[in-house]
Amino acid sequence: MKKISGFFLAVAFALGLAVQPVQAKGDEPLSIKDRGAMDGAAQVAVAAFNVGFIFESTDQTKKTGGMMGAFGGVTKAKSTLVGVTPEMMQAVVDAAYADFMAKLAAQGVAVVPAAELFANEDIRKAADGTGPIETKIQLEKKSSGIATFVKPTALPLQLTLQGDLVEKTGGFAAIGKGFAAGGRQAAIARYVSETGIPLVSVVYLIDFSDQKRPGAFSFGGLKVNANLSVVPEYSKLTVVGVNKQDELVLEQQVSVDGDFIEQADATGGTEKTAQAAANIGAGVAAAKGLGLPMIGKTRKFEFAAKPGNYEEGAAKAAMLANDVVLAGFASLR
Repeated sequence: MKKISGFFLAVAFALGLAVQPVQAKGDEPLSIKDRGAMDGAAQVAVAAFNVGFIFESTDQTKKTGGMMGAFGGVTKAKSTLVGVTPEMMQAVVDAAYADFMAKLAAQGVAVVPAAELFANEDIRKAADGTGPIETKIQLEKKSSGIATFVKPTALPLQLTLQGDLVEKTGGFAAIGKGFAAGGRQAAIARYVSETGIPLVSVVYLIDFSDQKRPGAFSFGGLKVNANLSVVPEYSKLTVVGVNKQDELVLEQQVSVDGDFIEQADATGGTEKTAQAAANIGAGVAAAKGLGLPMIGKTRKFEFAAKPGNYEEGAAKAAMLANDVVLAGFASLR
């Protein structure tokens, strides 16, 4: 962990940024499940490298109440990111992928060329089109979001493994997606079994607001901090071997602070007035013992990405994540 922190400081000084490693549940930056997928492998096939960008997220929690418990209710924050173009996302993913491949090569790992890999029939069957993929994701128990996952230009098709995208789905749609994903996973298993080459998949989720989930909520509502970070637990590297699968999951948030985005409270004046009136009414009712339901507050935040700065920050966060997961990958060999 000291080496990672030192690298953070080096990057901060080089770019003039404030870089903040955020502590997570565990003491280690990475959890590794080594089931032997790399045993005896002479090369790997990097078939998937997907970076997800969160553009909309909703967080809610019950407030602590305090002396006037009637003002508790539920505080909800809805955050939206605007101004990020497809070209900006592509630039971030391409830079992160090039960095990943260069660092993989520096470890002496041989990689199947992308053109050769995607000429394989099973790999083509395993792909899910050319992307990008937009999906609703479950961030925490009381938090959800909308993210767009983008592949590198160097990979002709977009491929995801089951479990790569923590989707918020249900009903028949979820069943249909499950069948399709199962078929794609079977195609991957055939490729690995027939070639003996482990398949590598990387997925990162980049948060634009760095809300703590669950976070520290005050009587006044939610505080949303503007920065860019690779989200732990959802970001990982997976190695698929013959009847074996290794997983390296990011356990600590990789966070880069800087002048990347602008934040504004987008809650309208009418909404604020209505919420205030409802809360005052609930407080008076509680004081009289009427026990009326409490009305929570909804705060809307809008973030505008700064072109150039945003791409640099997001790419740097992904590159720092590359360092963490590839350090773990080296231990599998």
